[in-house]
Amino acid sequence: MAKQLNLGIIGFGFMGQTHAETIKGLDYANLKAVCDTNEAQFVYAPDGVATYVSADELLADETIDTVIIAVPNLLHLKMVVKSAKAHKDIICEKPLAMNSEEVKEMMAVTKEENVRFTIHHQRRWDHDYRVAKEVYDQKLVGDIYTIKSSLYGFNGNMHDWHIYPELGGGMLYDWGVHLIDQILWMIPTKLQTVYADVRNVINEKVDDYFNIQLYFENGINAQIELGTYFLNSSENWFERHWFIGGNEGSAKIDGFNPKGEITRTSELLGNVPGQITMTHAGPTRSFGPAPEGRILTEALPEVDVSHRMFFDNYYAAVSGKEELTIQPEEILRLMQVVEAIRTSAKYHQSIHFE
Repeated sequence: MAKQLNLGIIGFGFMGQTHAETIKGLDYANLKAVCDTNEAQFVYAPDGVATYVSADELLADETIDTVIIAVPNLLHLKMVVKSAKAHKDIICEKPLAMNSEEVKEMMAVTKEENVRFTIHHQRRWDHDYRVAKEVYDQKLVGDIYTIKSSLYGFNGNMHDWHIYPELGGGMLYDWGVHLIDQILWMIPTKLQTVYADVRNVINEKVDDYFNIQLYFENGINAQIELGTYFLNSSENWFERHWFIGGNEGSAKIDGFNPKGEITRTSELLGNVPGQITMTHAGPTRSFGPAPEGRILTEALPEVDVSHRMFFDNYYAAVSGKEELTIQPEEILRLMQVVEAIRTSAKYHQSIHFE
């Protein structure tokens, strides 16, 4: 019989319970135990699973080979160190740490204890993202010059411990690290400069809006924008949005279950003097209404992905068949980008990165 994953979850709040539900559907994995300091959370634990109120108790459980760390962000370093010293392989929730120095500590201890270590950036397997990545990888709109990734909401406020900066709250740590990681993984080249605007619009202490500009060595400018109180009455505004512009067309991808299209033109105007187009705003050639047949559309590429593929990859790595998709070195770079973003926003300056 093939090796089974025997998992324990430290921190049984929303994400811990989400992991437990995912594990139910994995024929190669068994959830052995969950841990939370709040015993009331155990009502959500699957039948037959051991429950512990301390991480030390769970880490002493010899039936467990891999722990999933899903505690508040401030506690990630402490739990990674404890788990590594208990000789457990580790899957840690994002953001991996409060800063890049903590990531370096984690990398050092997991290497020293020779344990497997990865980070739950499951949004590398988001449907909308993988469609956007196919557009990029296949150069479906030619040489790309701009990518915009955005997510908007209407409720404004954070919840629970996410409202406290000292616990690692705020949207840059919450959704931001996912959106940045997607761009960094899509564009495998040096990041030259970072410029960012990070704000507290509704929330008093933690960020709830950011606009991040990342300029890469290959000439692509990627813009990431998120607002929890960024309002518009347009249909499906409060959803995921991508725009990718290239020299052979553009791609629009809307929604976590994406809809959209690739758009091209049948011909370009020549760069020579000629007949102008009259509009209500005056004469124009570049911005007049498109004549019939000029705008052409194509379907987006199809992809087949799901978040469980994170665990499929982890199991394949344990089985010696694949490398881990998400490596700590990548997340160290990600946290360094986050720090550059905060510095840029504080001083309103562009930060040279690589």
